[in-house]
Amino acid sequence: MAWTYHTGDIALSDGNGAEDQTTPLQIGERLFVCTPHNNVIALDADTGRELWKTEINAKSSVWQRCRGLAYFDADAPLQQPTAANTTPIKAVTLAPGANCQRRLLTNTIDSRLIAVDADTGALCQGFGQGGQVDLKAGLGAVPDSYYQLSSAPLIAGTTVVVGGRVADNVQADMPGGVIRGFDVITGELRWAFDPGNPLDKQAPAAGKTYVRSTPNSWAPMSYDPAMNTVFLPMGSSSTDLYGVERTELDHKYGASILALDATTGHEKWVYQTVHNDLWDFDLPMQPSLLDFPMPDGRSVPAVVIGTKAGQIYVLDRATGQPLTAVEQVPVKPANIPNEPYAPTQPRSVGMPQIGVPHLTEASMWGATPFDQLLCRIAFKKMRYEGLYTAPGTDVSLSFPGSLGGMNWGGISTDPVHGFIFVNDMRLGLWIQMIPSANKGSASSGGEAINAGMGSVPLKGTPYAVNKNRFLSAAGIPCQEPPYGTLTAIDLKTRSIAWQVPVGTVQDTGPMGIKMRLPMPVGMPTLGGTLATQGGLVFIAGTQDYYLRAFDSATGKEAWKGRLPVGSQGGPMTYRSPKSGRQFVVITAGGARQSPDRGDYVIAYALPAAAP
Repeated sequence: MAWTYHTGDIALSDGNGAEDQTTPLQIGERLFVCTPHNNVIALDADTGRELWKTEINAKSSVWQRCRGLAYFDADAPLQQPTAANTTPIKAVTLAPGANCQRRLLTNTIDSRLIAVDADTGALCQGFGQGGQVDLKAGLGAVPDSYYQLSSAPLIAGTTVVVGGRVADNVQADMPGGVIRGFDVITGELRWAFDPGNPLDKQAPAAGKTYVRSTPNSWAPMSYDPAMNTVFLPMGSSSTDLYGVERTELDHKYGASILALDATTGHEKWVYQTVHNDLWDFDLPMQPSLLDFPMPDGRSVPAVVIGTKAGQIYVLDRATGQPLTAVEQVPVKPANIPNEPYAPTQPRSVGMPQIGVPHLTEASMWGATPFDQLLCRIAFKKMRYEGLYTAPGTDVSLSFPGSLGGMNWGGISTDPVHGFIFVNDMRLGLWIQMIPSANKGSASSGGEAINAGMGSVPLKGTPYAVNKNRFLSAAGIPCQEPPYGTLTAIDLKTRSIAWQVPVGTVQDTGPMGIKMRLPMPVGMPTLGGTLATQGGLVFIAGTQDYYLRAFDSATGKEAWKGRLPVGSQGGPMTYRSPKSGRQFVVITAGGARQSPDRGDYVIAYALPAAAP
């Protein structure tokens, strides 16, 4: 451990989704972090000494978090695209003497886009209104916590691109999932991509709104400067489990990867990973951009993304067409009247499918024979037809459930050896749609709907939903372990090179009791991985309190450092331009299933050389 810093912002969670999920950002001699309440902090990259702190103190009743920041330097040369038939990037100018020559941008959990000076922390006075843009503009009615931004904005040339989280399974009438591009200097709207009205790139006229309840993009996005293209992971339209009222455009954009021109917002292509998504299998992670090796020796610029359904898709970056085999597999409908059930669903069979075995009664497991028996009985009572078991008025099992499979932490890449690394969680959910007069109030839109809070009204539909994790009486997943793994995939052979369970029951256990045992059963993971050229893969997003490094060639654990609390952050690394020393940094605010919370930013390094 090289240094530790306390942010002063602890995400206290009562099941409402308050969590630290930050990946720090290093620019030059400074390290920048954002806190769960969107406070922005600059640290000395060598020592962790605080240089400045800007307190935003954004608040929400649910989903309190910040996943990262964006950075723009107005002095840096503008990189124009080099690919054929691409639009140029708009040049920007900054008034002489204006602050924020170098600026940080953050989305807030209460729906603002804020720009601050990277040198001083002061708000950028020429950006929006006093450094802020109201992202609720044009959305219509936005009750608290129904529309939020938890992932970082994206710098695409001179455009700041933002999506937005629309709360799941609340009601039929929700804010729309519009994606917007703003001028990085002025904060003026350059374009809007409304999934319900994709040809109109302007803000709505007075008294109008963007189309309501459309698919949204809540997870981190990616940008290819050579193509001037933004790649967006899309979610589903509201409500997530009931598709009767979905439009043709809802069906087109739901659970898809969307490629947009960064300058104009015009659609380049869209590729769907789930048809008429009834499982909340929204695309949960930042698309990875890499050169994909083909059998004929060529390398094709590709987009690679993992899904909650355990699938890995590899798409041609220019066309959106799959570079590996995808099959349309027949699936069965359930019994919801007028539901437009898709007769088939895609499965990415040309790449490994992670954590999606077909469960049987023999797959049931327990800490004792008694709770194993109860799990077997519960499994036998449920309808289960494999990965895409549609919810109906009976009790059905979704495995992996909407928590994952893979989630927002994303994929890390070793471009030298042609490997990618993915981590997953394996938590099934049982679901029951309940015919209802639906006169109850809508839910808050928090995480509790996935944790067993009883019947939740899907307001504006004929149903409520009861949804719960498939756990034993002891609070352990009913299927056999592992419940989370780290997997290395060889891109040349398109096969698993190694897979290891990651995480122990040292800091968790049945009934919330810490077992204090280092048994590597493999626990659900939430947070990303970091692959380094030194042949290591770092991960901290487990339920026990460690930052680990695995040998990227074999999967063998090479090192681990004990954290004061668990982490859901993404590890990152940098070499200090001042000292030349390489650091690995992680934030630790608490693991999801643990009550232990903190406000730590911790840097690790190899021992400093003797003078």
